[in-house]
Amino acid sequence: MSIDVESLYRDLHTNPELSFQEHRTAALVLEHLTALGLEVQSGIGGTGVVGVLKNGSGPTVLLRADMDGLPVLEATGLDYASAAIGTDADGQPVPVMHACGHDVHVTCLLGAVEKMVAEVTTWSGTLIALFQPAEEAGGGAAAMVADGLYEKVPQPDVVLGQHVAPFPAGWLGLHAGVAMAAADSLSITLHGVGGHGSRPETTVDPVLLAAATTMRLQGIISRELASSDQAVLTVGQLHAGTKNNVIASDATLGLSLRTFDEGVRATVLGAIERVVNGEAAASGSPRQPVITLEDHFPITFNEPEASARVAAALSARFGANNLIDPGPVSGSEDVGVLATAAKVPLVYWLLGGADPELFADYATTGRMPENVPSNHSPYFAPLIQPTLDVGIDALVTAARVWLAN
Repeated sequence: MSIDVESLYRDLHTNPELSFQEHRTAALVLEHLTALGLEVQSGIGGTGVVGVLKNGSGPTVLLRADMDGLPVLEATGLDYASAAIGTDADGQPVPVMHACGHDVHVTCLLGAVEKMVAEVTTWSGTLIALFQPAEEAGGGAAAMVADGLYEKVPQPDVVLGQHVAPFPAGWLGLHAGVAMAAADSLSITLHGVGGHGSRPETTVDPVLLAAATTMRLQGIISRELASSDQAVLTVGQLHAGTKNNVIASDATLGLSLRTFDEGVRATVLGAIERVVNGEAAASGSPRQPVITLEDHFPITFNEPEASARVAAALSARFGANNLIDPGPVSGSEDVGVLATAAKVPLVYWLLGGADPELFADYATTGRMPENVPSNHSPYFAPLIQPTLDVGIDALVTAARVWLAN
């Protein structure tokens, strides 16, 4: 069976699924891997699917793709745009979109497996194709490991993967060392004393407390970290109240923290706790705030020696001018959990997916354009080609660094 990767990609894009709900996607993956002759196991960590291709003696290489979409209303206007509606963790209906390109990842990995199957006489070893649920929730890789992943499949010697990004299609980006930030998602409940909007003196207003806390949190990065440290702190949600003339009893904040160093992370988390508790005390809050760490993505660390080997292979295959070092990026991933659990190197690179014509001025200015839709945007729409072909070849090229005959 030959995979029509462009049709497969359009189908996946039209039919995205939320984290741990990737049942249709997993079924398609299972069908293709089975048809290609791999030993396949499904339902690992919920909806995870893994295929194993044993081809003689040699190293074992794990290639990973993630499968889940996001609760985003697509606005691309594409004829294959998603109109899907899903149910979120709170039981509410939400629009669903592949706004982070996981449809690209699934398609490229299936295409790479097909190519490796067709070329089995030219390499030796074991190939593992892993399709992971719930990267967006930060728990998919950990769920697969906890479900006995490495008891079900051979122990890999290296974990490889890629993520589509908003730079020119045909380019690849690889940075050795700390490649992507750690990410923490925190929920904070601030307690006030509710009452009538006409008599604020009888209340402790949690809206004012939430506003003061939000403003004060912004000073952590600018005033408590050295200029050589990197961190991003965003208050992405603020919820309080039900009616204009009612002062609420509580308010909630949703925070996102990105850091590139464990020491910096600990400093910022400590400062968040201090600021939140201090503002609550200053406002006369009747009890201490509740700070809950909801999700955590570890730092994505590309092992330097393995990264150098992959970079050399990618440069030889695609040309040195098409392989860039993007430096550490503030996006986050949980792919490193798979490598850490196996105690093996990780190499994770970026795959360009934007229209190269949008970057015409880059050669003279050295600056990327700022109006290209990024991952998680409702306008994020990777160029189908050459993105898919380059992504397939990149995975095969990297795998062959270990599996070359």
